[in-house]
Amino acid sequence: MTRSSKKGPYVYERLLKKIEGKKPDQVGVIKTWARDSQIAPEMVGFTFGVHNGKDHVEVFVTEDMVGHRLGEFSLTRKFVKHGGKMQKELEQKKKEAEIASAQAAKASTSAGDNKVPAK
Repeated sequence: MTRSSKKGPYVYERLLKKIEGKKPDQVGVIKTWARDSQIAPEMVGFTFGVHNGKDHVEVFVTEDMVGHRLGEFSLTRKFVKHGGKMQKELEQKKKEAEIASAQAAKASTSAGDNKVPAK
């Protein structure tokens, strides 16, 4: 359910006090636990350390984020990955292919360095 329009947006007052009269490059990361605070236009350009239950995730505020909540950009659950034995085998093959291509590229560049220019 959304907040009543007559109440206006909920912006945590302490956050506004911390950024009041300052420029984004002066402040650095502003730590906060107020995940429910909405992003105001005054916050654009600042970097907030939003707590996700374990640590502070850095969130750089852009114009597109105005009106959203800070907690939307600091995920609380970590996605590991799908798959199992089959997925692991596919990843191993992909990694071996990358290593082989890197070695081939390295060999071709080192072979090109040994050539002496003709006069």
